[in-house]
Amino acid sequence: MLQGQIMKALSGFYYVLSEDTLYQCRARGLFRKNKQTPLVGDQVIFEADNTTDGYIIELLPRENDLIRPPIANVDQALIAVSAKEPDFSTVLLDRFLVLVEANRIKPVILVTKMDLVADSALADVQLSTDWYRKMGYDVHFLSKEWSANLEQIQTVLQGKTSVIAGQSGVGKSSFLNYLNPDLAIKTAEISNSLGRGKHTTRHVELVEVAGGLVADTPGFSSLEFDQLELTSLPECFPDFLEYSDNCKFRSCTHIKEPKCAVKQALDKNEIASFRYAHYLQFYQEIQLRKPRY
Repeated sequence: MLQGQIMKALSGFYYVLSEDTLYQCRARGLFRKNKQTPLVGDQVIFEADNTTDGYIIELLPRENDLIRPPIANVDQALIAVSAKEPDFSTVLLDRFLVLVEANRIKPVILVTKMDLVADSALADVQLSTDWYRKMGYDVHFLSKEWSANLEQIQTVLQGKTSVIAGQSGVGKSSFLNYLNPDLAIKTAEISNSLGRGKHTTRHVELVEVAGGLVADTPGFSSLEFDQLELTSLPECFPDFLEYSDNCKFRSCTHIKEPKCAVKQALDKNEIASFRYAHYLQFYQEIQLRKPRY
């Protein structure tokens, strides 16, 4: 018996790293019977007579797992949002943050393409990101000249398993290629008609980058809250949690209830108005969601 970590899943095969050797494995039928699916990032017990004919026989307990992208045991999510092309969007960033917070994964915000922002728009980007810093989020600004923040980002990645997520075309693949040129991940031009990039990644794979493991993850641009319950949404806004203990009602939704400490903080400009507007938007979206059967 051997123990290792799944580094890549492709076409029914799982590529498991154990003591610097990569084994191509299949999953035993018992996983399907038990409605279990091995994920990239899983620690597993497997058996293999050689490097091409192994079988995964046990999944070890997970710290966490994501459905889209399908990956397990993530330490942090690097959320890449561009300052320009496509334009900086707090609502898009907040959607990513809610999904990451719901999975109890630490978010790190990367604002890419800062060199493309005109001086007139720079203040708006800085003002918005100042709010995120106040909430306790790590925020890093990156330009196409990746070396400007290289040392700082390497510190963020070292010793961690990270998902890098974000809207297509924000520079995720370019960022990874810079940190590890051996990857040669394909990058795509921005579509002028859609204002977004084409998907360039086809599978989930953990790669060694800057002393850590990073997954370039297709599918994270699907941002529906189909797994999130209404009661959990307020917990995904850390700027609300600071005040919610002082609400009159324990199950306060921070919408219509009297003596709501979150709304009082909003009135005092202690919570960003755009964050509260996004909260209402997400709340209504989950409320109107079709029932799952």
